[in-house]
Amino acid sequence: MPQRKRRKYTPEEKADAVRLAREVGNVAKVARELDVTETSLRKWVKQADIDEGKGPEGALTSEELQELRRLRRRVRILEMERDFAKKAAAFFAKDLDPPSS
Repeated sequence: MPQRKRRKYTPEEKADAVRLAREVGNVAKVARELDVTETSLRKWVKQADIDEGKGPEGALTSEELQELRRLRRRVRILEMERDFAKKAAAFFAKDLDPPSS
């Protein structure tokens, strides 16, 4: 089976799909009608429940997930900068050491 091309959906499109799935009550049918994977639509409905405070205890809202992704990206950048600084310091320190004879 050929792999489906990855598509991006706006928050409005996702919200409309979730609303429709809740109205109809059949996620599979709505997913087929909208040409969205059933798995994606189920995730959107689950995340919408969490955002509305109906999810499990400790589940992260969409805003919290977005902040977590941003912070993880920032940590990755800072770690790369730190590693680069270490390597640069080692490189220049090597030039400062007189050769031992």
